[in-house]
Amino acid sequence: MDIDLRGRTALVSGASTGIGAGVAIALAREGVHLALTARRKDKLEDLARLLKDVSDAEPLLLPADLTDKEALEKVAEHARGALGPIDILANCAGGSRPIGTDRAEDVWNEALALNFHAARRLSEALLPDMKEKRWGRIINISGSMEPRASNAATPAKAALHLWAKGLSCDVARYGITVNCIAPGRIKSEQTMTRLHPTEAARDAFIKANIPIGYFGEPEDIANMAVYLASPLSRYVTGAVIPIDGGMHYFAH
Repeated sequence: MDIDLRGRTALVSGASTGIGAGVAIALAREGVHLALTARRKDKLEDLARLLKDVSDAEPLLLPADLTDKEALEKVAEHARGALGPIDILANCAGGSRPIGTDRAEDVWNEALALNFHAARRLSEALLPDMKEKRWGRIINISGSMEPRASNAATPAKAALHLWAKGLSCDVARYGITVNCIAPGRIKSEQTMTRLHPTEAARDAFIKANIPIGYFGEPEDIANMAVYLASPLSRYVTGAVIPIDGGMHYFAH
């Protein structure tokens, strides 16, 4: 099925591994020209080698720390300079930040910068071109709104949801949609090494919280991201779409 994405341009943040890499691969398969950013240059280069098997177009690699406002602005500028106006922004950068009750202010600041402000700033940098073309897609990878403990990333993701809903109303008349995907437990570096580092821990969490009975794959998120990036999703905006194997009904 041709979903009419060939020749479009996309910037994918957090693209080095996990969900971000899965989204990049899925978009490349549809013929999208990619700019990829993440902190780890070596991981971006590994992904670029994988993309050779699914796309003839070589991705633009832009290693950067998106919590640095100046570095973020350069990423947007370089992406536009190399690819032209960016049609699709996939904000996949983010990370869990478990905290206690006495964590330093810099932990909160970093969590907000990574999980909210990076997506907002990239969107603001690319929106003028989308408005001029009267077409655009902004897709944010967010998170669960049902926390089990204090985590500095959770308020940042809540801010992402409400900001995206408001923005979707502001830009809809330009043919731009803004949506969030809320992943459950996806097999990623963070999930498998930090959140649930042992097989026993994974099995116990799945049994207690995930009706479908297993952790998802990055492709499960990427498939939805590709749909939201395509013209097929033109009437979907301001949505928060959980992809979690039913976990959101039971994660209390």
